[in-house]
Amino acid sequence: MSTALPEAWSLHKGQFWLRGERPAAEVEYKPELGTWNVYGHPEAHAILSDPATFSSDVSRLLPEKTLGDTKELSAGNLLQLDPPLHNKMRKLVSRAFTPKVVADLEPRIAELTHELLDEAGGRDHLELVADLAYPLPVIVIAELLGVPASDRDLFRQWVDRMLESPEQFSFTDDSEEQQQRVQAQLATSREFTEYLGEHAEDRRRHPREDLLTKLVEAEVDGERLTRAEIVNFAQVLLIAGHITTTMLLGNTVLCLDTFPEWDTRVRADRELLVPAIEESLRFLSPFGAVARVTNREVEVGGATIPADRMLMIWIAAANRDPRAFAEPDTFDPTREDITHAHLAFGRGIHFCIGAPLARLEGRTALNILLDRYPSLRTIPGKPPTFQPNPAMTGVTTLPLSG
Repeated sequence: MSTALPEAWSLHKGQFWLRGERPAAEVEYKPELGTWNVYGHPEAHAILSDPATFSSDVSRLLPEKTLGDTKELSAGNLLQLDPPLHNKMRKLVSRAFTPKVVADLEPRIAELTHELLDEAGGRDHLELVADLAYPLPVIVIAELLGVPASDRDLFRQWVDRMLESPEQFSFTDDSEEQQQRVQAQLATSREFTEYLGEHAEDRRRHPREDLLTKLVEAEVDGERLTRAEIVNFAQVLLIAGHITTTMLLGNTVLCLDTFPEWDTRVRADRELLVPAIEESLRFLSPFGAVARVTNREVEVGGATIPADRMLMIWIAAANRDPRAFAEPDTFDPTREDITHAHLAFGRGIHFCIGAPLARLEGRTALNILLDRYPSLRTIPGKPPTFQPNPAMTGVTTLPLSG
């Protein structure tokens, strides 16, 4: 079975694992970035499962000269909280993602999928991201949160601007260029949080049955959340709540196109769709990296890392580790226990709270897509484009002929 990825794909040069390459070491220090990079699966699994040693509060190492007051940036950001506050904040939204709540969304997801494909039905081609993979999860999470889904073009502008840099942040780079780039991203983030803040203030005056109202009314240790905590919390939910599914949908369709033998098998046996989605999460992991900070000196993969050092855990590389997956550069949905083996949704206390929703959206939408389009193929001369950020793997455009 062919494993080579098309040369026409504009993959980031730093994503070596997508070219079937392995690092010289599973853990290495990058002096030009001032970070420790972790590429191995068992090492990544151990780090993500040990919040006492590896903190999610990465803001404490971010330079104030470049970012200003990092406390305001990280307040309420579920991704950057450690226990016990993390557990308390996560509990606030866990009821919005219970198995029953998620399962009850299936009819709405199916309805939206049909509506979006109907809107695209008059053309001789499908642009999967713009027509389905982006709007579907944005509408679902916006309706849950309680912000207008009609603003989704605005959300996309903000998210694209926040993620558009192809350069990794360097802790050793004091250049004006990096500072300007970071300031531009922060300005965009503030536009986004100001928008969410206005909706939060409206919920204080006019409560509704939505998640944003629950955040406004919530208490942690007897105190209401601050405005910064509410808007940062809501921003993470809105961004993470759609972008993972957007990339999951696009990447799965792209994998089926790239390996047409699997497209044929999945269409003939829909029981294979779920493992195909899980294998696409491993093969093209949407969130390629997550950050952690060492609370103490620790040995990882034979390297001794001092306390208070930034780690980048490259989940996408770990998901290609031959120690964890036989023939890791082969797309094979029949892998044993693939759902629990890959790290695409993280591991431990920060395991993606929206993973069940993303999986449901993927399964529901792709089943409908395959039903309505007996043949979907990429268009010669119009290759997909990808996220420019090296820490993400996902198509931003995917033109298809149907």
